[in-house]
Amino acid sequence: MDHGPNKMSKGKVLVAMSGGIDSTVAAVMLHQQGYEVIGITMKTWDYATSGGSKKETGCCSLDSINDARQVAVEVGFPHYIIDIRNEFGDYVIDNFVEEYLAGRTPNPCVLCNTHIKWEALLKRADAMGCDFIATGHYARLRYENGRHIISKAKDLGKDQSYVLWGVSQKCLARTIFPLAEFMKPDIRKMCEEWGYSELAKKAESYEICFVPDNDYRGFLKRRVPNLQEEVNGGLFVDTQGNILGKHEGYPFYTIGQRKGLGIALGEPMYVTEIHPATNTVVLGRDEDLQKTTMIVGGLNLIKFAEVPEGIESVTKIRYKDAGAISTLHPQPDGKIVVEFEAVVRAIAPGQSAVFYEGDDLIGGGIIHAPVAVMV
Repeated sequence: MDHGPNKMSKGKVLVAMSGGIDSTVAAVMLHQQGYEVIGITMKTWDYATSGGSKKETGCCSLDSINDARQVAVEVGFPHYIIDIRNEFGDYVIDNFVEEYLAGRTPNPCVLCNTHIKWEALLKRADAMGCDFIATGHYARLRYENGRHIISKAKDLGKDQSYVLWGVSQKCLARTIFPLAEFMKPDIRKMCEEWGYSELAKKAESYEICFVPDNDYRGFLKRRVPNLQEEVNGGLFVDTQGNILGKHEGYPFYTIGQRKGLGIALGEPMYVTEIHPATNTVVLGRDEDLQKTTMIVGGLNLIKFAEVPEGIESVTKIRYKDAGAISTLHPQPDGKIVVEFEAVVRAIAPGQSAVFYEGDDLIGGGIIHAPVAVMV
């Protein structure tokens, strides 16, 4: 069923409720608009197994689940908790570990949205006879020229289109973003007016849900037995291959890192390359991080079925990146060569590259490698 042109028709909607302010307001808003709402909270991770020092917070905690359920009960719509820890763990966490062990820097939130949350929502929506699924993401969605197109939210400071590049057309066809046209202060005010003043004050979490103390190195050590012993003592080298000293293990460093290297060289030095096969970390100057071209694979396209050759794009290489003007060159192997108009800094393999035409999301992919020279 194609819901594109008729997105505003009322129906039965399954709303992903994390217990936070945004998804809560999204659910209540849809209920007020006349949709038949069912709330669902996904248990993705068990903090007791993480070994971190911090107590449960964020989208998977018991408090958050209870907050979501309480609102559903008070407003008068059903709420369910589904346990997707196995689906989540096998895919997202295994990938997270594998990427760091391959010397890359993963973005697990994108992977979770793409392969777990939307697919899990759609599967349960079908089982419950729901027409739509909805989330509290700040992004716009429209139907045009046979495509379901994501674009930036009204609140550019909260825009989350970057983390949605991997969602399939099949999923977008049944998705609603109720917060698309609202500013964050409007959402807080709404929450307070409805009597949820504590929720309105709730701090937002920007951490990876399964790394609650934000210490990914500690997580890797707990997850991979003997990892520290196996990788400790590798070499720091400069861009010419000269040995500078020893490090604690290549998985514990990221491209662009300057602090926490544990080595003093008399001038600011940055991680510019990571070589897992030799357990070598290359340190260079800031200019060594500056590149003009990169290769991106694992693509998912939003606005077009195929990327037009030579299309101009503003390309973001990290979530809070302002973006840089670039030209996209599709390759026969399905990858894209991204040619930047000016140098960009600290391109990290494994991170997401997201392409925009104006406010519209062209699509995105995973950075394979930066290239130092223009192609």
